[in-house]
Amino acid sequence: MAIGQIIGIMSDQAMSGGAARWDVDHLIELETRLGIVPGGADAFRPGDPDAEADIDVTLGIDDVATLLDGMAYTEMASADFPWIDMVRWTSDFVAGELRQHWTDDEWLGVAGDRP
Repeated sequence: MAIGQIIGIMSDQAMSGGAARWDVDHLIELETRLGIVPGGADAFRPGDPDAEADIDVTLGIDDVATLLDGMAYTEMASADFPWIDMVRWTSDFVAGELRQHWTDDEWLGVAGDRP
Protein backbone atom coordinates (compact mmCIF):
# COMPACT_ATOMS: atom_id res chain seq x y z
CA MET A 1 0.00 0.00 0.00
CA ALA A 2 2.86 2.37 0.79
CA ILE A 3 4.30 1.94 -2.70
CA GLY A 4 0.88 2.68 -4.19
CA GLN A 5 0.69 5.91 -2.20
CA ILE A 6 4.20 6.89 -3.27
CA ILE A 7 3.47 6.24 -6.96
CA GLY A 8 0.29 8.30 -6.59
CA ILE A 9 2.24 11.23 -5.15
CA MET A 10 4.84 10.92 -7.89
CA SER A 11 2.14 10.80 -10.58
CA ASP A 12 0.41 13.86 -9.14
CA GLN A 13 3.69 15.78 -9.11
CA ALA A 14 4.71 14.65 -12.60
CA MET A 15 1.32 15.59 -14.09
CA SER A 16 1.32 18.98 -12.38
CA GLY A 17 4.79 19.73 -13.73
CA GLY A 18 6.24 19.76 -10.22
CA ALA A 19 8.69 16.91 -10.78
CA ALA A 20 9.52 16.47 -14.45
CA ARG A 21 12.13 13.81 -13.65
CA TRP A 22 9.42 11.13 -13.47
CA ASP A 23 7.91 9.71 -16.62
CA VAL A 24 4.13 9.46 -16.15
CA ASP A 25 3.89 6.52 -18.57
CA HIS A 26 6.49 4.60 -16.54
CA LEU A 27 4.60 5.34 -13.32
CA ILE A 28 1.31 4.13 -14.82
CA GLU A 29 3.03 0.99 -16.10
CA LEU A 30 4.45 0.37 -12.60
CA GLU A 31 0.99 0.81 -11.06
CA THR A 32 -0.41 -1.70 -13.52
CA ARG A 33 2.31 -4.28 -12.87
CA LEU A 34 1.92 -3.88 -9.11
CA GLY A 35 -1.86 -4.29 -9.31
CA ILE A 36 -2.53 -0.81 -7.95
CA VAL A 37 -5.88 0.65 -8.86
CA PRO A 38 -5.92 4.44 -9.39
CA GLY A 39 -7.01 6.14 -6.20
CA GLY A 40 -4.67 4.20 -3.93
CA ALA A 41 -6.52 0.88 -3.58
CA ASP A 42 -4.73 -2.42 -4.06
CA ALA A 43 -6.28 -4.64 -6.71
CA PHE A 44 -5.38 -7.77 -4.74
CA ARG A 45 -5.93 -7.83 -0.99
CA PRO A 46 -4.71 -10.60 1.33
CA GLY A 47 -7.67 -12.63 2.54
CA ASP A 48 -9.85 -11.59 -0.40
CA PRO A 49 -11.34 -14.82 -1.79
CA ASP A 50 -11.58 -13.26 -5.26
CA ALA A 51 -7.91 -12.25 -5.29
CA GLU A 52 -5.17 -14.16 -7.04
CA ALA A 53 -3.43 -16.62 -4.70
CA ASP A 54 0.11 -15.73 -5.69
CA ILE A 55 1.07 -12.58 -7.51
CA ASP A 56 4.59 -12.32 -8.84
CA VAL A 57 5.81 -8.91 -9.88
CA THR A 58 9.19 -8.40 -11.45
CA LEU A 59 10.84 -5.06 -10.77
CA GLY A 60 14.12 -4.07 -12.34
CA ILE A 61 16.73 -1.99 -10.62
CA ASP A 62 15.58 1.06 -12.63
CA ASP A 63 12.01 0.56 -11.37
CA VAL A 64 13.25 0.36 -7.80
CA ALA A 65 15.51 3.40 -8.26
CA THR A 66 12.45 5.35 -9.45
CA LEU A 67 10.46 4.21 -6.41
CA LEU A 68 13.30 5.11 -4.04
CA ASP A 69 13.53 8.55 -5.63
CA GLY A 70 9.79 8.99 -5.09
CA MET A 71 10.11 7.93 -1.47
CA ALA A 72 12.90 10.45 -0.93
CA TYR A 73 10.74 13.16 -2.51
CA THR A 74 7.77 12.19 -0.32
CA GLU A 75 9.95 12.24 2.78
CA MET A 76 11.31 15.69 1.97
CA ALA A 77 7.81 17.02 1.20
CA SER A 78 6.51 15.64 4.52
CA ALA A 79 9.27 17.03 6.72
CA ASP A 80 7.03 19.56 8.48
CA PHE A 81 4.06 17.25 9.06
CA PRO A 82 3.44 15.59 12.43
CA TRP A 83 3.54 12.11 10.85
CA ILE A 84 7.11 12.48 9.48
CA ASP A 85 8.39 9.72 11.78
CA MET A 86 5.96 7.25 10.20
CA VAL A 87 7.00 8.39 6.71
CA ARG A 88 10.67 7.89 7.62
CA TRP A 89 10.05 4.48 9.16
CA THR A 90 8.06 3.34 6.11
CA SER A 91 10.71 4.69 3.72
CA ASP A 92 13.49 2.93 5.60
CA PHE A 93 11.59 -0.36 5.67
CA VAL A 94 10.56 -0.30 2.00
CA ALA A 95 14.03 0.83 0.89
CA GLY A 96 15.64 -2.03 2.78
CA GLU A 97 13.26 -4.56 1.26
CA LEU A 98 13.79 -3.25 -2.28
CA ARG A 99 17.53 -2.58 -2.19
CA GLN A 100 18.52 -5.99 -0.85
CA HIS A 101 18.18 -7.64 -4.25
CA TRP A 102 21.17 -5.83 -5.79
CA THR A 103 24.76 -5.29 -4.72
CA ASP A 104 26.19 -1.92 -3.69
CA ASP A 105 28.20 -1.89 -6.93
CA GLU A 106 25.02 -2.32 -8.97
CA TRP A 107 23.40 0.56 -7.06
CA LEU A 108 26.45 2.74 -7.65
CA GLY A 109 26.16 1.97 -11.38
CA VAL A 110 22.53 3.13 -11.40
CA ALA A 111 23.41 6.26 -9.41
CA GLY A 112 26.11 7.08 -11.97
CA ASP A 113 23.54 6.90 -14.78
CA ARG A 114 21.19 9.43 -13.16
CA PRO A 115 21.46 13.23 -13.26
